Amino acid sequence: MKEKTPQHLAIIMDGNGRWAERRSLSRSEGHKVGMEKVREITEICLKLGIKILTLYAFSCQNWKRPKKEVNFLMKSLENYLTRNAKQLNERGIQMRVIGRKKDLPLILQEKIRETEKLTYNNKKLIFNLAINYGGQEEIVDAVKKVAQEIEKGKLSSQKITIDLFKRYLYSADLPYPDLLIRTGGEYRVSNFLLWEIAYAELWVIPVFWPDFGEKDLVEALKEYAKRERKFGGLKE
Repeated sequence: MKEKTPQHLAIIMDGNGRWAERRSLSRSEGHKVGMEKVREITEICLKLGIKILTLYAFSCQNWKRPKKEVNFLMKSLENYLTRNAKQLNERGIQMRVIGRKKDLPLILQEKIRETEKLTYNNKKLIFNLAINYGGQEEIVDAVKKVAQEIEKGKLSSQKITIDLFKRYLYSADLPYPDLLIRTGGEYRVSNFLLWEIAYAELWVIPVFWPDFGEKDLVEALKEYAKRERKFGGLKE
């Protein structure tokens, strides 16, 4: 079978904490190594010709974690943007953040705006970082937008279709993910891209995110290339 590369790859980056605990390190050390892995995987996707990469960095539910860990994660994301914005731009990568950005620390919001503006015109790879993101929350936010359009008389409820509803999602202009990878071995989607992954191929690997590398990604892509995507239909 001729190999094919997914246009849109999504990854649930799981296992930073367990990776650190098994090495008698703090969870923060695991998150630190995990952020370095983000840069590595982004470069690999660029090399392999993947056009869109969406990474799950921080969920709406992650605010429940200890304050010290949350603060470290917020600072790590801020530092990532500070250190990598120029490189992303030079590499032709367009950086986007999806999620409820208005609830993030103000300095992180500013770093996001600066990086998105700097890389806006880049075309080689669209890199979505999901921060303060939840799939259920995204759908609720989209429903609110639709309701507002109906209240203003700009939209009739009878005109609502799946394709129309997609226009109100965070990444309305992007195709849905073709492949969803979850590291760390857990078999759940954890409120990630619930609408968008309706027909995505799933690949779960026990390797923790800090240890996930090019070999693992290539293995997932080879498996993806073998699969028949019928989208509810039958192969002719």
